[in-house]
Amino acid sequence: MITIIGSGKVGGDAALFSALKKLDEQILLLDVAEGLPQGEAMDINHMLSEQGIDVEVRGSNNFADMKGSDIVVVVAGSGRKPGMTRMDLLKINATIVKSVVENIKKYAADSLIVPVTNPLDPMAYITYKVSGFDKSRVFGMGGMLDLSRFRQFIHEATGHSRDSIRALVIGEHGENMLPLPRFSSVSGIPLTSLLSQDKLDELVNNTKQVAAKVIELKGATVHAPGNAISAIIESVVRDRKQVIPVATYLDGEYGYSDVTVGVPAIIGKNGVEKIIELELNEQEKKVFDSAVQSVKTAISGIEI
Repeated sequence: MITIIGSGKVGGDAALFSALKKLDEQILLLDVAEGLPQGEAMDINHMLSEQGIDVEVRGSNNFADMKGSDIVVVVAGSGRKPGMTRMDLLKINATIVKSVVENIKKYAADSLIVPVTNPLDPMAYITYKVSGFDKSRVFGMGGMLDLSRFRQFIHEATGHSRDSIRALVIGEHGENMLPLPRFSSVSGIPLTSLLSQDKLDELVNNTKQVAAKVIELKGATVHAPGNAISAIIESVVRDRKQVIPVATYLDGEYGYSDVTVGVPAIIGKNGVEKIIELELNEQEKKVFDSAVQSVKTAISGIEI
């Protein structure tokens, strides 16, 4: 069973995409708001019925209902409002996530946990520490969403098919994210040989800023994060061994320990099966170091 805690727009979309991909026969939407997960489940089931998809989505306000879950996605918490950074949500969402993770420990002790709540990297750290799970079992959705945005900008700049584009974004899911043109390509052709440095810089900056733009225009980002969550779940459920950037705990990788930040990892049935260490150049390493320091500063102010 897949459990998604938090039944707002992103949680609902994550359930919808997971159901459409038939990632499990049962998907549970959990939320403290009475009626919300039940209504969302009904709405999704009505669509699945017309599609002929035999996945059952349930809604509940009772954490005990997630007993036996294989994967738990944590979307619960306050979302960004126009003008806010992800770090503005730190303290309020830290309290929520700690409470949620205590319930996961109680009712789904054998699960893998995918934190999504912002600020993502500190919340993934809190999830790892509070759960006491092996680090391979906690991996946050951040870079997967960021690379989907980077891919779109590459598509717009080159005119090439989205399917032919491979992109990579690591670092913080926030102000210090690190889109990597050197490790991105179109049909195997390095992006750095297709576009000028000025154009590459423009794509990188757009990728960093576009979430705030979407929030300014429509109030929230919904479909891209919902899809990114389902893509990570799919790599686990189908043991695809995809290389996906996730916020995971570092224990010496990239020269850092006791911090959670976005890095490329092989994601399979056991969660994070291997962290891939890239050889970053001086400029890339500078941005990555800033990301790590930002996360370390954030988690230093939280009691766990």
